[in-house]
Amino acid sequence: MFKIIILITAIVLAINAEAFKKLDKLILSGPMASVSHPMLHMIDNATLNDIAHNIEFIMWKNPDELRALSLRGGANFIAVPTNVAANLYNKGVDIKLLNVSVWGVLGMITRDKNKKKLTDFIGCDIAMPFRADMPDILFEEIVKKQNLNPKKDFNLKYVGSPIDAMQMLIMRRVDHALLAEPAISMALRKTASFPLNIIAPDLYRSADLQKEWGEAFKVESKIPQAGIALIGKQNDYVVKRFNEEYKKSLKWYKTHPKEAGKLVTKYIAMLDADAITDSIEYVQLDYVNAQDSKADLEFFFNILINNKPKSIGNHIPDNKFYLQKKLH
Repeated sequence: MFKIIILITAIVLAINAEAFKKLDKLILSGPMASVSHPMLHMIDNATLNDIAHNIEFIMWKNPDELRALSLRGGANFIAVPTNVAANLYNKGVDIKLLNVSVWGVLGMITRDKNKKKLTDFIGCDIAMPFRADMPDILFEEIVKKQNLNPKKDFNLKYVGSPIDAMQMLIMRRVDHALLAEPAISMALRKTASFPLNIIAPDLYRSADLQKEWGEAFKVESKIPQAGIALIGKQNDYVVKRFNEEYKKSLKWYKTHPKEAGKLVTKYIAMLDADAITDSIEYVQLDYVNAQDSKADLEFFFNILINNKPKSIGNHIPDNKFYLQKKLH
């Protein structure tokens, strides 16, 4: 029976491909973070030119821009934090999660090389990007599980983006920050270069939030943090082709760090090629389709529903949130 289903699916996709009319434009969107970088490789190598005449990448800079793009249908495929995708779905936005590819990207960076765990930062000022979104949410959930109060035991300095937090570190306005790669690697590169290596104190990698999550919740040290979602309706063949090429480009990105650094900075000039190369070693990247990510996502969402229900739209998304077909 399973072989028959696979055969039928293949036939349907073949029919869709035969009847498919090439799109005028396909819009991909994402942040400057690692989850978006395989899409840049796809554009640079024209891997989707068989399905669209023009392919464009739009970068969103903060969660508000992400939500605006999703609500007005400004992108076809969008890189998104998983909780934001769930939140939008639960608010009625036509969005489906295709895959999860980022399972670890967050860490602390500090001027104090003796600080190794989150508990070492009790009483400290910490620059925190994106209030009430993924970095802040994960930090709060971990320290709560450690029987700490995130608002009372730490002095969180909220900023609009990882770049803002990085600048606070470099300008010596704070000594510690919670950042996502590649911002951590960028900060380390900047302060190691002239003239900042003279005027800015050394910075060090510190607590790995994925490791702390695993220890706190007694699970594997990975968190389904971000992936790709489909906005609106799209031909099954287009979705299949996107998933195929994203998976290939993610593998290329992981195995070609130097080339990846150069490629990404062609499209996102504010990033540093060497820092991108550095960051790949520290990011947990693994393509897992939406259905196969469901157990990990629901574990994550169930923690959020108990403490920050608004972060996922006040309830666990139903099965229609996950792309039903394994189109890869």
